[in-house]
Amino acid sequence: MSIEDAFWISLPVPALLLDHQDRIVGINPAAEGFMMSSSRALAGQPVWDKLAVNAPLEEAFERARVNGAPLFVNDVDVGTGERAPMQCNLQVAPLAGSPGHMIMLISPRELAGRMVQNSSVKAAAKSAIGMAEMLAHEIKNPLAGITGAAQLLSMTLGPEDLELTDLIVSESRRIVSLLERVEQFGNISAPSMRPVNVHDVLDRARRSAMLGFAAHMALVEDYDPSLPMALCDGDQLLQVVLNLLKNAAEAARGRPGTIRLHTYYEQSLRVRRGEGEGKALPLQIEIIDDGPGLPPEIADQVFDPFVSGRENGTGLGLALAAKIISDHDGWISVNSVPGRTVFRISLQRAADEPKEA
Repeated sequence: MSIEDAFWISLPVPALLLDHQDRIVGINPAAEGFMMSSSRALAGQPVWDKLAVNAPLEEAFERARVNGAPLFVNDVDVGTGERAPMQCNLQVAPLAGSPGHMIMLISPRELAGRMVQNSSVKAAAKSAIGMAEMLAHEIKNPLAGITGAAQLLSMTLGPEDLELTDLIVSESRRIVSLLERVEQFGNISAPSMRPVNVHDVLDRARRSAMLGFAAHMALVEDYDPSLPMALCDGDQLLQVVLNLLKNAAEAARGRPGTIRLHTYYEQSLRVRRGEGEGKALPLQIEIIDDGPGLPPEIADQVFDPFVSGRENGTGLGLALAAKIISDHDGWISVNSVPGRTVFRISLQRAADEPKEA
């Protein structure tokens, strides 16, 4: 292998070589992982058919080719059709000695603070825990008295007045249920981190969903069979996946739809917290549905406590999911447009077990 070939293969970021018509000539191994396709399968394909970028780049790209000058594009969302878009920086430059050919580097940004920040999630969780402790003492006991009094009253009232006492009882119970769900933030123990087969967890969640809340949906498996073990708490991950599946099923509002369970390995994904070194989170789980999407006004706050897009929703399920993933030192995000909502979980890889002698 020549030094040039070794350099191309060793590049840690996705790199694409394009011809004078913006067709893909070759890609490096990092780009194969990013685009979830082989170099052979992509050879000769127009790059703009394979990469979705939320910026008009074709004209700027052509100017860079004509002028023989590099092009830098920062903070754009780049997707491939097979995965949710992620924020990247793009660098494009003419290939020396090959007129019309261009090289494109795709640099996924380290996800410090994007979509869900570890510190903000924990701060929100602490706030919810403190609120739960106060509300549990100040409200739950009086509510029990109100509920009991309403039930006693209902024994002496006529049918026309029973509706009012029933309303008091049902609303009191709803508030108690809300308080108990808030208290879950404080009751979640630290994760028991161990090697876990992610696909086993997804299969358990899928079977449970199909027998219950997602019986009207089609659940499709799209697994990477070579995915290594994740470092996580399997029971807590199951809780998160069930919550995301339930949200996807409820978003369909009773109409048939499809939920896709997608896993893949993203070697280049790292998350930096504070000033520390970026942590590798290569194992990716996506819950993808074809529902109406998140309301735009809450899309950036869906992981905050008490934010919900559903009528009578508590807004606690996704906040709890975010807290669990944060406790795993993982990352959770969402990308949503009408007809396609993708919740993405990124986890650490378990250390490879030593080989037997």
